[in-house]
Amino acid sequence: MIIINSIRIKIENLIKYMISELTKEGYLYMASFKKIKAQISKISPDIKITEERGCIVLNGEVDDWSKAVKAGQTAVNKKKYYGVINNIKLKGFSQKKRLPHIIDSSLDGTSPDVLIIGAGITGCSIARELSKHKLNILLVDKAEDVATGASKANGGVIHVGINFSRKSQKHLYNIRGNKMYAELSRQMNVHFEQKGQTMLCSKKWEKFPVSLLKLNAKLLGIPGVRYLDREELINYEPELPDFAIGGMYMPIGGVTNPYEMTVALAENAINNGANFSLNTAVLSINTENGHIKSVGTNRGNIYPDVVINAAGVYADEIADMAGDRTFTIHPRRGTDIITDKKAGYMVQSSMGKSPFSILPYQEATRPKGLIARTKFFIAAITSKSHTKGVGCIHSVHGNMLIGPNAVETPDREDTATRKDEVEAIINMQKHVAQKLQYSDVISYFTGIRASTYEEDFVVRKGIFTDNIIQAAGIQSPGVTAAPAIAVDIAAWTVELLSKKRPVEINNSFIPERKRPPRMTELSDEERDSLIKENPDYGIIVCRCEEISRGEIIDALNSPLCVPTIDGIKRRLRPGMGRCQGGFCGPLVMEIIAEHQKCKLSDVKKSSDSSFITFGTTKGAAV
Repeated sequence: MIIINSIRIKIENLIKYMISELTKEGYLYMASFKKIKAQISKISPDIKITEERGCIVLNGEVDDWSKAVKAGQTAVNKKKYYGVINNIKLKGFSQKKRLPHIIDSSLDGTSPDVLIIGAGITGCSIARELSKHKLNILLVDKAEDVATGASKANGGVIHVGINFSRKSQKHLYNIRGNKMYAELSRQMNVHFEQKGQTMLCSKKWEKFPVSLLKLNAKLLGIPGVRYLDREELINYEPELPDFAIGGMYMPIGGVTNPYEMTVALAENAINNGANFSLNTAVLSINTENGHIKSVGTNRGNIYPDVVINAAGVYADEIADMAGDRTFTIHPRRGTDIITDKKAGYMVQSSMGKSPFSILPYQEATRPKGLIARTKFFIAAITSKSHTKGVGCIHSVHGNMLIGPNAVETPDREDTATRKDEVEAIINMQKHVAQKLQYSDVISYFTGIRASTYEEDFVVRKGIFTDNIIQAAGIQSPGVTAAPAIAVDIAAWTVELLSKKRPVEINNSFIPERKRPPRMTELSDEERDSLIKENPDYGIIVCRCEEISRGEIIDALNSPLCVPTIDGIKRRLRPGMGRCQGGFCGPLVMEIIAEHQKCKLSDVKKSSDSSFITFGTTKGAAV
């Protein structure tokens, strides 16, 4: 009886521990200012710590970026402070920004009701949601297209959210956004699959923490989470690795194409009256008495009534310009790998190992006993983790995506891909996708996550500036959360504008976005009929993805025409197959030049400075 009571007490304490881990505000210890100051002084005595306007403010210079990051993490106390303002500099480092070369006055003097800064999936979702009202909406972005930052450089997973605290904004918007995706994808005519997410287990004892997570899923409002043994799970994942005895299956997990969704949202917003100005960088913000008067750009001064900050990795700088900064973005690189479609069969949903088996622990250092192991398991699943972990994802186009990793960097535009990181990701995932070969890899990409030190979104009305709304710190699960974030921000915007004048509903709002035909989705009869109507649909330009000349011309005639190689690639996928544009790239250039009535040398890969050819030699473009 004594032994039974002892086991019962241990299990009760474990459950209490789990609940505290899964529901507490932050992933760090809530220290007092005095303790925070002492802890940061140990990291570096050169860091100055102060309390200003309800925030912890860090200043100084370090010779190791990890010290700046650790200091920022140590300073978190969500119960007492708005956030951490980390101004620590890295010795010898200076941020280089990619800014547009265009300087004109095309926007000078404009006065929109709403100015949205940032054309990622969050900004474009907000523009579409606001277009349900009769408003003058202007969205600006410094890049040459929408979805050029984290919105294109991610796996497109529509997350379950089992690892978020109930009190976090990540949980709030993830759970709401997940429920919106099926209908939103239908309206936007964008591929969406909801085949679930799977966490593979290799040891029998892992069933116990999974059962605890299942209970927590009910508290979080996540339906259907359950443990499936190998025989049951193989119905969802036929290529289960040999080590898997079963796993935690979460049916509401899904996947979309994040940049196609962003483009679709932008086009629908434009069709409903919103205005977009790309190659437009915000350079300054003029505020008076806590109110934004004007916003300076490379295309003139704008005079908005409300500003929405959805500027991604630069959101803290925009907030600072507006006098409403309470947070810091510390960039975090993540690399993903793309395989040939022939390898796509290895995973049908989104699949990864349990946290206990991800890390290469030596047997001597592994946690011992059920209690210790379960604590490790739960801690790794909760918001203490900076990433969902490297996993295998079945893309909506049939490829397999592998990744991402998580690496802190001082450079907000460090999208370089490193050989050692790619190799490490592949070697780790060979245990899950056991038939994976290096030859299956056709490409890789690196994105920058806009992480705050609180590891949560900053979605709120202005605190110190009365006509700004923040949509900042939108890292994963940002793709999932974006449509839900947009609903709240649109409501707050209308509330602010209604103080000056009534805001009417846009009764002519069109929720559906009509997409031109895609030849790969049509039957032979439908293709034949379309080709007879327009022979351009019968000319295949990209053999890998089976993209026709007609489809490329449709993209160039779309509401948001971006006549670059990457712009067409982002909309239709030419260049995303095995040859990576080796065959179709020159053909796409010719179609763009012909459509835009420009020289071949004027066609760029992406930005104005990304030259492909420079002129002609012996009558041919080079």
